[in-house]
This record gives sequence, C-alpha cells and structure tokens, in this order.
Amino acid sequence: MTDLSTLLKEIKSYKSRMFGKDFLLTWEKSVDELRQILAIANLLKLMRQENISARCFESGLAVSLFRDNSTRTRFSFASACNLLGLAIQDLDEGKSQIAHGETVRETANMISFLSEVIGIRDDMYLGAGNTYMREVGEALDDGFKQGVLPQRPAVVNLQCDVDHPTQAMADLGWLTEYFGGLDKLKGKKIAMTWAYSPSYGKPLSVPQGIIGLMTRFGMEVALAHPDGYNLIPEVVKIAGKNAGASGGNFSVSNSMEEAFKGADIVYPKSWAPFAVMGKRTELLRKNDHDGLKALEKECLANNAKFKNWECTEKMMKLTKKGKALYMHCLPADITDISCKAGEVAASVFERYRIETYKEAGYKPYMIAAMILTSRFDDVHGMLRKLIKQGTERII
Repeated sequence: MTDLSTLLKEIKSYKSRMFGKDFLLTWEKSVDELRQILAIANLLKLMRQENISARCFESGLAVSLFRDNSTRTRFSFASACNLLGLAIQDLDEGKSQIAHGETVRETANMISFLSEVIGIRDDMYLGAGNTYMREVGEALDDGFKQGVLPQRPAVVNLQCDVDHPTQAMADLGWLTEYFGGLDKLKGKKIAMTWAYSPSYGKPLSVPQGIIGLMTRFGMEVALAHPDGYNLIPEVVKIAGKNAGASGGNFSVSNSMEEAFKGADIVYPKSWAPFAVMGKRTELLRKNDHDGLKALEKECLANNAKFKNWECTEKMMKLTKKGKALYMHCLPADITDISCKAGEVAASVFERYRIETYKEAGYKPYMIAAMILTSRFDDVHGMLRKLIKQGTERII
C-alpha cells in the first residue's frame, strides 16, 4: 500500500485549478485534476485507516438537496462531510419556501450564509438537472461578489441528467485498487452495456459517466445497447474524443456479446432511451399522469423484448479468461432475488457482491476530495498539516 508521504508528494505534483470551482462533470476537469482527486481520496482513506483525523473544518454547514431517491450517494455525502468536520442539513423542498415559489437565486443564497458545500442530486428531468446546478452556482457567485456570502460554497454534482461524477470516480478508484494502479488500466477493456430491468425510468448518467471518464485513461471502452436505447449524443461524442486523446478506444454496438468478448471489466446496467427520457420530462412538467402511465406501459413492453440482455454465467464466459470484474452502481436488479428477471444472474452477482460493496465504499472519499479541492487553495499544505498534527480520530 502507498504510504502517506508518497501520496502527499503525488498530490503536490499535479497541476490543478479546482480551487473555487464546482465539480459538475468529469470531462470539465483535466487529467491531472482527476488524478489529484483520486490521490486525495486514497490519502483520506489511508488517514482513516491509520486513525488520523481529517477534520479541517471546526464549523460550517454542508447542504444536501436530493430530488430523487438515494441510499449510497446520500449517506456517502453525509459521511464525506462528517469526515471533514461539517454539519449536515438536508434541504427538503416541500418544507421550504421553494414550494411557495422562491427563486433559485434566493434559495441558493439563503442556505449558504455559513455553508461550505452544497451537494445536489437532480436526475429526473433530461436537460434540467445539470442546468439547475449551474444556476445555483451562478447565484452563489453573485452572492459572494455582492458581499452577501462570506464565502462561496462548492457545488458538488451528486448525480444529474448528464453525469454521475461521484459514482464514476468511485468506480475509477476501485478499478485502480483492483488492478494495482491507475496506469495499469491503460488497454483494459470495460464493457458498459445496457441490461434488462422491469422498470423503465433509470437515468442515463451512470453509463454516460463511465464512458466519459474511463476513456480519459487509455481504456478500451465498449458501449453496447439495443437499437433505440441511445445515450445523449453529445456525451457519446465526448467519449470518442477522450479515447483518441488518451490512446484508448471507444466503440458502440448493439451486441452485449460483442462488448463482453475479451472484456476485463463488465458493467451491465439498465437505462431509459434518450428519446424516452425527453418525452418523460415533457410529461412530468405537464403533470400528465395518464401520459406517464401510457409511456411506462409502452416502454416496459419494449424492454421485455430484450430480456436476453442479462449478465449470466454464459455471458461471463465470453470475457477475458471468463473472469472479468463485474461492476454495478447498485442497487442491481438481480434475477430471482429482487425481481423475476433482471440485469444480472443471482450467481454472478453473489460472486462479486463484496467487490461491488468495495466499489461503493470509495464514494465518500471521492466526495470529500472534491470538496477539499474546491475549498482549499493549498490542499496539499492543508493535508500535510493534518497528518503532521496527527490528531487521533478515535481517542
């Protein structure tokens, strides 16, 4: 395992301009900045293992706004903020003045007087989630500039309609550990494939996050989905450009078998088609319940045509030596366990269950790293000071 001093040197070596900036999309960050986030997360993880406190805030608030259900990301955000010494406050829109028409500009400022970070999950509306996060950021910029806020809180994307950066970075962290280093990922094939689910409205942000991030590090990224289950075209283009720049490869097919063939890693995950998510957004905004029911019925019927898109033992035999690493953001739709037919066979999931839990375990550290790089100009110096102080987390 890399020691603390080695990680500190690595953190210092990277060129970073993340101070004072939000973390919204991984492809807005440089490779150096992504590497620094990963190194900081690993340092925080090691500090906790060695019982060294990472509490760098003696006071301050972390605000979380979840517009969709969440278990892992909600608790990961709370864990990350608690690790750094911040108090957590959920913003319940139903219990705030937002329900009475309060503007984004006003809300952003009113919750930020003593806040250090705002974590937002807004993945329900295609074309709206990431836009909303940027509106919050602009309001915070104005509030700080006008002297309303004593500091400009960081905004961290906890999942939007475009990307799920905390998940993708957690996945990268786990892959780095599993294969023995970030540079060991170059040339590895990861199959990011659609998989059958008995539900229809799953966001596009996880597969988009994977193809947008893993192509930055020279990986061979194979995206596969049934005809019509396209992702946002602009993100697919970004993945292709990333692969070209990193010396990797990016391919798109309509064959799960083709994607799995020779893969080192498989990531079978259901998502709704890009066109469907657009229609769903229109119906949600119109509050058209009948239209939503009709769309769901239509989409579930279409999904059922592709029940063979399942990560089975037979499918896994197509991978490299039949031993590819199975990954999932969780919760997975497990055949005969959580549903009658789903994304993954029970035997496959059980064999990799602990691995998926370890994968998820990186998320608190990635979120904490994102907060630190935004809030501290000299994050290396701050972390070095904490390690030198050696305050015990548990006395």
